[in-house]
Amino acid sequence: MENFVVSARKYRPDNFKSVVGQQHITTTLQNAIKNNHLAQAFLFCGPRGVGKTTCARILAKTINCENRGEDQEACGTCESCVSFQNNASFNIYELDAASNNSVDDIRNLVEQVRYAPQKGQYKVYIIDEVHMLSASAFNAFLKTLEEPPKYAIFILATTEKHKILPTILSRCQIFDFNRIQVKHIAEHLQYIASQENVDYEEEALRLIAAKADGALRDALSIFDLIVTYSAGKKVTYQETISNLHILDYDYYFKVVDALLAGDISQSLLIFDEILRNGFDGHNFIVGLSEHFRDLLVSQDESTIDLMEVSDEVKARYLEQSRQASQSFLLSALNLANQCDIHYKASKNQRLHVELALMKMAKIPSALQLAALAVEESKKKI
Repeated sequence: MENFVVSARKYRPDNFKSVVGQQHITTTLQNAIKNNHLAQAFLFCGPRGVGKTTCARILAKTINCENRGEDQEACGTCESCVSFQNNASFNIYELDAASNNSVDDIRNLVEQVRYAPQKGQYKVYIIDEVHMLSASAFNAFLKTLEEPPKYAIFILATTEKHKILPTILSRCQIFDFNRIQVKHIAEHLQYIASQENVDYEEEALRLIAAKADGALRDALSIFDLIVTYSAGKKVTYQETISNLHILDYDYYFKVVDALLAGDISQSLLIFDEILRNGFDGHNFIVGLSEHFRDLLVSQDESTIDLMEVSDEVKARYLEQSRQASQSFLLSALNLANQCDIHYKASKNQRLHVELALMKMAKIPSALQLAALAVEESKKKI
């Protein structure tokens, strides 16, 4: 039986072109290789799972490739590329600073730097989670980082740039990696699903992409989980929200419909159903705030693209946003936000959310009374 390989490893990018959502990084690196403007120390920083270590490995592979193409991509077939792909390259060293963070570890690394590569142009040292190095280890590394041999290139990767000494930062060319956009993650998931012959619903993949919060690795882990849950047949929206324990859009649309109608009873019954299904009241009120925000965004054509949902769901938002006034949405969003802020301090958290829903349900009538009062005052004038 063939061993299962997780998607994050199986579909890990092996060239600049296949890196997802970091074009500003890959283009700069390719131009640096093309124009022979490579720095001797790079710092790749950004959130987890966005491709820092992957880009470091691709850079290391590409600069030692013997037959680079005009687009500055590694050929993948020369001796250097093959040895890299087989994890047998003597020109690339990886150090995990999370577990090798002492002065002695860095001294061993500095000792290795003294020896020129036997074959190939560069020796590349990739130090992952570099912020975990001790202060004394950083100091031991300073001189080598400032004046390395011409054949040595250092690539440091970190999720916490603020923890790195300024003296280290000043010696590196810094690249800030972005959180990957939902649409780019969803498109990549579609590609993987097609490669694995897995049927899918687009909204399910968008939900996985949104849940990953900009980290492609997290999205691929969730995707593997849902595929396993569905026995590799189809990734559906209902199975995804069930497995990830996410509140469906439908609940929020129903709650807002009840609030717009001023129906306190219905809004409380829907909230009770949500609690009985095992969802947390705090998650509900945070999700309701986001729903009000999306409804406000839907009211203006210039901001509607800020919503990262499918066209079908976007149409539902547009329909409901036409029924709600901006005054209602702003007032309800303010109440939801206050409820969110004080939720953890409340002694009776269920009542705290229910009180917020009752106040929201009374907003339409309060707005009507305010409008009548304005009309009456105009008549008197």
